[in-house]
This record gives sequence, structure tokens and C-alpha cells, in this order.
Amino acid sequence: MVPPEEPEEPEGRPEYRVYRSRKPLFSRRDSDDSDELRRLRGLDSSGGAGAGAAPQPAKPARERRRLRIPRRQRAPRVRKSVGGWRIVRWLVLAVIAWVALSVLVFLVSAQIQQGKVSDANEHLGGAGYPLTSPNNLLVLGSDVRNEENAEPGAQTTGNGRSDSILLLRIGGGANSRMSIARDTLVEIPGVGRQKINAAYAIGGASLAVRTVERYTGIDINHVMIVSFEDFPDLIDAMGGITYRGSCVVSRINGGFKNGGFTLRLKAGKTHIDGRQALALARTRKNLCNPNEDDLTRARRQQKIVGAMKRRLLAPVAFARLPLISWNVPKALRSDMSGPTLLGVFGALAVAGTPQTEVLGTVSGEIPADVKQRKVRRFLRG
Repeated sequence: MVPPEEPEEPEGRPEYRVYRSRKPLFSRRDSDDSDELRRLRGLDSSGGAGAGAAPQPAKPARERRRLRIPRRQRAPRVRKSVGGWRIVRWLVLAVIAWVALSVLVFLVSAQIQQGKVSDANEHLGGAGYPLTSPNNLLVLGSDVRNEENAEPGAQTTGNGRSDSILLLRIGGGANSRMSIARDTLVEIPGVGRQKINAAYAIGGASLAVRTVERYTGIDINHVMIVSFEDFPDLIDAMGGITYRGSCVVSRINGGFKNGGFTLRLKAGKTHIDGRQALALARTRKNLCNPNEDDLTRARRQQKIVGAMKRRLLAPVAFARLPLISWNVPKALRSDMSGPTLLGVFGALAVAGTPQTEVLGTVSGEIPADVKQRKVRRFLRG
């Protein structure tokens, strides 16, 4: 039997795979890659055929460059880095946690203080949530002092007379203020004609609410008592406030020489602490301007309230938020629960600072038509 003939190898390109790679930026024109190709094709370095190998035609230089075997490339190194979005996410979570802690502290403090103004509950109410519905708030500042800081002849027990009387209308787009002069003569239910500030001393918040409602015809929805004893702690928790006003020089409790406190504020802007703010709110006789009266004092107290509001909205207050949240319900005791009180402060925050209308005179008399006109202006908000 004749063995089958082996098929002839076709002329042309040898059977091998072609790998193409990107041309290097700085290619080396040496013979290393060409020698490697010749070795794989069975050629020696001189270009001759090896033993038993059929001679192959030489390839053009351009095609030989295409057949170069690519060098092994190192895999790109993955760098582990913290992205900007991760930093933002952690910052947002920290802010939310800080605010949540402050709200919790505020609610606990408000719940503790709520029971201290419960005597007026039967005369209050009738409005929606303060953030979305108009509410009328009666703010009373008591002149009761503690025994350590009491002025000569000042009351240290009981309710004391209401040192300041302020009506606020806020919520649902309403935003107005009206201060009632403490020496205004009114009819106190069950007592008779006296100065309006005596109502709180006689019957507490309940009688004060009924007296103001009878005198103005305004329905009071909530009451808030400003505690002078805790007032400095709130101001200090804020890191102080910036007061803007005229020159003030007063001697509380006889001044420093008599163991009291002497307040000196220059005209313009001054940063004051809690003790200075309390002395400023109590100042009746200003040595810088002896012609001032109780109406001037009421306006000065409103400036203090405005300064506190600006401080609460400042970025520096955010770092002190839990401390402020604990002291606010202590200094501003009210009949409201924590969520309702939050609504009040939310409404105050989004509202502007309107001009405070003053109702009453230092002489204690005010024409009825003037009173009605100011009340209507207040209710329009």
C-alpha cells in the first residue's frame, strides 16, 4: 500500500495569531522583537531556516512592526479615596443628630415647666397650631427677684407685679406686637380699678389673662411668663447678645458701691452677657437720659427680645443648640406643651421684626378711640 502523500504547506503567512497593541509613545527601533518573531517562526537570528523548516519569504518592515508581541502591561492601581459625597453625607447625618438631640432636650424641659402655668388653662385656647394659624400670646415679665439680687423694697415671694406686658400675634402669616404700659388704669375683674400690672400679683396668670382680654377685647390663646431669675442663664447659653441702642448708665441695687450692679453701655452696638441684659431690662432711671419713662423702658425690653431672636438665628447658636434648648422653657414658662411651643418659636423665626405698638400712657389714661384703633391694627397683623 502506498502511503498517502502529505499535503503541501500552503505558501503565504504562517499559522499564528496576530496580537495588535497600541503603538508606544516612544517606540524602540531595535531588533529584540524581530528576533523573537523569527525564533517563533523557526528562523535563526541570521535569517536562515532551521533544520527541516521550509524557507519563508521575508515580510516588509511595516508588517513586521504590526506583528510585534505587546509587552505585558501592569493593571492600573486602584486608589482608595474618600469621595466628597461621603463627607457631605456624614455632615448631614451629624447635623440631623445634633438637631434631634436639641429638640428632645427642649421637649423634656418644656414638659417640666408646663405645669407651673396651669392656673390659666381654663381661659386659654381656641386657636390652631401656632406655626400655621394666627395665635394671640400674652407675654408677662414678673418683677419678682431672688433674695440675692433683690433691689431694696423689691418683692421676693409670690407672683409679683407684671413688670412688662406684651401681646404677640403670630402664625398663619400674622405678625404684630403691642406693648401695654404697666401703669395703665383698668378694671380688674373682681377687684376694681387699678393699674394693669397688679392683676398678675393678685391672681396670677389667670387673672392677668382675664384683665387683658377685658381691657383690649382680644382673645388670648396662650400665656408666657418671663422669669427674670432664669433670664441671665438663657442669655449666657446663647453666648451673649448684641444690643443696639442709646447710652445707658444705671445702678441696680445701689450700684457696685452698695453691693449691687452698675450698668454702663455706650451708644451704638454692644455685646452684653446675661447679667448685663437683665440689668438693662430692669433699668428705670437712666443717668444718660433722666427724661426716660416706662414707655422707653418697654421699647428697650423689645430691643432685647429682638437681639435674642437675631442671636438664635445666627450660625454661632447652632453649636450651643442643646444648651439653649434646655434653658428656653425655663426662662419662658408657658401653658404650652413642647410641640406647641416649638410651633411658636418656628413662627417667630420665619416672621420679621415688626414695630411694637405701645398701648397706654405713663399717666394711666388713654382715649377709647385710640385704644380701639391700635387694637384693630394689632389684629390685622
